[in-house]
Amino acid sequence: MTIELRGIELFGFHGVLDDERERGQRFLVDLELDVDDDTAATVAAGDRIEDAVDYRDVVESVRAVSDERAYRLLEAFAAALAETLLHRFPLVRVRVRVRKPDVVLSPPVEHAAVVVERRP
Repeated sequence: MTIELRGIELFGFHGVLDDERERGQRFLVDLELDVDDDTAATVAAGDRIEDAVDYRDVVESVRAVSDERAYRLLEAFAAALAETLLHRFPLVRVRVRVRKPDVVLSPPVEHAAVVVERRP
């Protein structure tokens, strides 16, 4: 079973440029979480949050990784998110996409993004 969370919006101080690290900017995080146990998907299990990966805990973990330090590279930020989620939740695969929607490039681009996939 795969859980998807799209467009988790964060404000962080990540980036290579001093200005990005001082003033901060928006980041959007998309997740695909393949769970190790699909007990929550069976009606016989009782439809209990205790048997599932709680989305609130996932989003809080993403926020905590973003808030704990400033990353220079999207690659490092995405990798830290993937590793944290793998260690905190019963997952067999995690795919993290970090988008930087307000990136300033010439010519303009919609966003810059990095995708990282990890397995235990």
